[in-house]
Amino acid sequence: TATAFSLDNKGYIGTGFDGSNYLKDFWEYDPASNTWTQKADFGGSARSGAVSFGLSGKGYIGTGYDGNFLKDMWQYDPATDTWNQTTSAGGSKRNNATAFVHGDKAYLVCGINNGAYITDFWRFDPADQQWTKMRDIANKNLNEDYDDDYNIARANAVAVYVGNRIFLTCGESGSLRSDTWEYLPDADLWEPLKAFEGTSRTGTVSINTSTRGFVLTGRSSTYRFDDVWEFLPDELYDENT
Repeated sequence: TATAFSLDNKGYIGTGFDGSNYLKDFWEYDPASNTWTQKADFGGSARSGAVSFGLSGKGYIGTGYDGNFLKDMWQYDPATDTWNQTTSAGGSKRNNATAFVHGDKAYLVCGINNGAYITDFWRFDPADQQWTKMRDIANKNLNEDYDDDYNIARANAVAVYVGNRIFLTCGESGSLRSDTWEYLPDADLWEPLKAFEGTSRTGTVSINTSTRGFVLTGRSSTYRFDDVWEFLPDELYDENT
């Protein structure tokens, strides 16, 4: 899978796998002119299953799989069309992880390494290019009960933004997932919410505006989806609609 992020009103996509080869080409989309422009190739090794995010005027791509599991991170400067390696992601090497941005920080969660679903969770600060470990996303703290019901670890999850709120849903961990969790950054806690109401799936993508979040496409073991769902976290669920 390729990875994509937005930055300064433009979209960027790069890396991936074409069925035979890992890729590292990198492209910019300008919605104002509806045009694609090829930019400098991704600075790291060709790979799939990487994460990406745009933050503080720069783009970032890292982790993934190139025949080996990876945790390197690379920074893209759109002003100079150049890549520079930055501080490697904290914790485990991982493939098919999930990244999201809140405020002026980015977060890295989930993923898989050699069949093990990753439970360590990290925050990135672009000011000093350093990673800070957050609370694990599994029941590992035997002295407190906040994580007793945590069942968050998975691969190919999708992060959805609704306003200033962050949600994680779908993905896979031996079976397809539809359970949904909200991350509360100020408390560093996760809260379970109503499950995704479409068919359980993996490999979905999200589209987010300033106030609305959508989950679309994805796949099961036998089917490729083309439906689009809007997440409305504050509305009561009605099974008849």
